[in-house]
Amino acid sequence: MTLLIIDCGIGNIGSIANMLNRLGVAAEVVGTRQELRRASRIVLPGVGSFNNGMRALHDRDLVEPLTERVLGDGVPVLGICLGLELMTRASEEGSTAGLGWLAADTRRFCLPPEAARLKVPHMGWNEIVCTAPALLTAGFAPAE
Repeated sequence: MTLLIIDCGIGNIGSIANMLNRLGVAAEVVGTRQELRRASRIVLPGVGSFNNGMRALHDRDLVEPLTERVLGDGVPVLGICLGLELMTRASEEGSTAGLGWLAADTRRFCLPPEAARLKVPHMGWNEIVCTAPALLTAGFAPAE
């Protein structure tokens, strides 16, 4: 299985690659449409604004091949931060159309007054516990 981390200049790719390496997961950083052909799993990270994220994908000619691999071929994909937002149709924080893979629009957090002490956006790593088998995590060893 080839896990590919998409590098389109909008994410902290080194942190993601290091995290996967620490978990014993072989991953490769790629940034071209030709390299996407080898993907059996994809991580789409991103940091920054929605418009800049979509522009970066378009500038690197990655929208069509990513869509083909994910929707056409059924390759599992994990969106991290902006990467997940880009999978939606649009964002309240931008004017550009998203990838449209998810029938959803990205909205700003609307926190109730009692949650005003929470920092938004949340930054950092969290533990994810899979409650059911998933293609994206198939073959991963549990974190120690």
